[in-house]
Amino acid sequence: MSRRLYIDLGLSNTREMLSRAYSGGYAVPGYNFNNMEQLQAIIQACAETRSPVILQVSKGARKYANRILLRHMAMGAVQMVKDFAESIPIALHLDHGDSFELCKACVDDGFSSIMIDGSFLPYDENVALTRRVVEYAHTFDVSVEGELGVLAGIEEDVGSREAHYTNPNDVEDFVEKTGVDSLAISIGTSHGAYKFKLRPGEPTPTLRFDILEEVADRLPGFPIVLHGASSVPQRYIELINKYGGSIKGAVGIPEDQLRKAAMSAVCKINIDTDGRLAFTAMVRKCLSENPEEFDPRKYLGEARKELIEMIKNKNINVLGSAWKA
Repeated sequence: MSRRLYIDLGLSNTREMLSRAYSGGYAVPGYNFNNMEQLQAIIQACAETRSPVILQVSKGARKYANRILLRHMAMGAVQMVKDFAESIPIALHLDHGDSFELCKACVDDGFSSIMIDGSFLPYDENVALTRRVVEYAHTFDVSVEGELGVLAGIEEDVGSREAHYTNPNDVEDFVEKTGVDSLAISIGTSHGAYKFKLRPGEPTPTLRFDILEEVADRLPGFPIVLHGASSVPQRYIELINKYGGSIKGAVGIPEDQLRKAAMSAVCKINIDTDGRLAFTAMVRKCLSENPEEFDPRKYLGEARKELIEMIKNKNINVLGSAWKA
């Protein structure tokens, strides 16, 4: 095995994290970040709640923040934890890698975990691409997440008009042929703020727990991942719209359903949209109530404060990851 590059940054891969989550009946949070304030909020909230955390960077975020800066931000995050508590397990994860070249570049930059999303490809091509990424990443002891099934919705460069549920008949073959360390499945979650199209008064559909249960039966002890699992808190939608925004009909995954999933074989739950909504709501509120303000530290600081509280609530009441570091 080649030298584990991420060790130099103080990071962990996700294998032990997810194994402990499976045994403990909770899910490790996968929080996406794009800037310094988001990263600060994630680290502070997870340190204060003693939660392991997977810092997630999308292809778009990597381009936005700069790959070199991201490496040093990750290193800084590990050091920042010491200001709040003893160390907690931290992984730096590529979210929705769409090519071998991108995955390789992130491994070479010190990421400790990689997701290769070949779900948009025919099954055999998904297997081949995922296996190629696994072979390279495992050379450096980097953990790999694959995906079967297609989520609807749009977020960053990831999107699909229609969802395709994961076929439980495929999961054993896929895991065996690819060697992935965890598997993202589609059971009714979706990307973005508009998870479902509901008529007035219509209840939110229930996730396909029957599919989850069958997958878990076929892959005993194997960690499952849920993408597109933001709850889209309506208080943030209301604040955004009150202070000049226009987000209509946004609906997320009820938190009680996510809690149920986290107590099963789901060991990692991805949350991105909720963080964006909380951040945007507080920036809009601060600027609207203080029109003379032009210091970014003031309005970004308010957004960071709200994001900390949102993440602490997720860790404690939804994912169950608090006090599990």
